[in-house]
Amino acid sequence: MSERFDKAAKDWDKSDKRRQLSENIGNAILENVQFEPRMRVMDFGAGTGLLSGHIAPKVATIAAVDISQGMLDELGAKKELQHKVLTYCRNILHDPLEEEFDGIVSAMALHHVEDTDEILKVFYDHLKPGGFVALADLDKEDGTFHSHGNEGVYHFGFDRERFRAKLEAAGFTSVRFTTAHTFVKEGGRTYPVFLATASK
Repeated sequence: MSERFDKAAKDWDKSDKRRQLSENIGNAILENVQFEPRMRVMDFGAGTGLLSGHIAPKVATIAAVDISQGMLDELGAKKELQHKVLTYCRNILHDPLEEEFDGIVSAMALHHVEDTDEILKVFYDHLKPGGFVALADLDKEDGTFHSHGNEGVYHFGFDRERFRAKLEAAGFTSVRFTTAHTFVKEGGRTYPVFLATASK
């Protein structure tokens, strides 16, 4: 899967739809999470840093985690992020970071993770007491969202109540949902994107 994202990295930010998605998710996170200048935050599935760019001005540093080095190379080339964002090309399910964070944000990455229950536990373990997650992904869909096909897609979105149960099983509390964005595709098909926030 990382090879596909490596190949797509150079042109990733040229998509108006991706930029709009990231802006709407970023705005939803800023509306629902209280950031402080001292905070250190992880951006899981950071890609080229479209979400990190929204969060970086509000915090001390961001650890951008992704399995695609090509994506992280594009992020690292952005001058406005170079002194705020550190990149980590690794699978934290098997190679966790040896530090705790004040919060973890993620946009449209979780449907590419096969073991959602385990990654939520890994998020919990990477957080300081009182830390938060702000996780955006697709609502449950029928497998028609990805126009390129479903290679590397393990979940056709998530049912919100089942995702709430997964978060609570991992130890999170104060779970809340809002709709951050809605894709409108050909024929008027809509694909909502939720933002789930929760606390450790």
